[in-house]
Parts: sequence; structure tokens; C-alpha cells
Amino acid sequence: MKILIIGYLIMINGLLFILMGVDKFKAKRQQWRIPEKTLLLLGIFGGGLAGLIAQQVFHHKSRKTLFYVVYTFGTIVAIALLSFLLYFTN
Repeated sequence: MKILIIGYLIMINGLLFILMGVDKFKAKRQQWRIPEKTLLLLGIFGGGLAGLIAQQVFHHKSRKTLFYVVYTFGTIVAIALLSFLLYFTN
């Protein structure tokens, strides 16, 4: 169970980081963009830490308060989940 949850968090964070980079790349070239809803949902479901890091690395969506709030919430969810795993499982 631990491995699945840790793997999930690594995967969703990696995906969000990559998508933020791709979206910034496409924004600079005025191409089709990744929907904001997709980026926000990935942040809510545990990818918040990567979202916060990507905002700093790519300077993307950093002026939008909603993204900061959602990514912070997603980070708290991930930390709570990992804390639960470490505390309540062997």
C-alpha cells in the first residue's frame, strides 16, 4: 500500500511539473494550451508541491492566486497522506 501511494504521488507530481513546463512553452508560442482545469485538478489530487516548484522554475501561473491556493492545498494533502502512512503503517 505504501509503495502505491508513494508511486502515485511521484507520478502525479512529475506529470504536473512537466505539464506546467509544456504549457509555458506553448504560451510563449501562442499555441494550444493545457486547460487550467487540468493543472488545477492535478494540484488538488496531490501534485501541489510540483505545482509550486513549477511556478518558480517556469515563472508560470505565478500571478494567479487560485493556482497558489490550490497547489498549497495539494501539498498539504500530500504531506498529510505521507504522514499518515509513516505513522500508522509498519
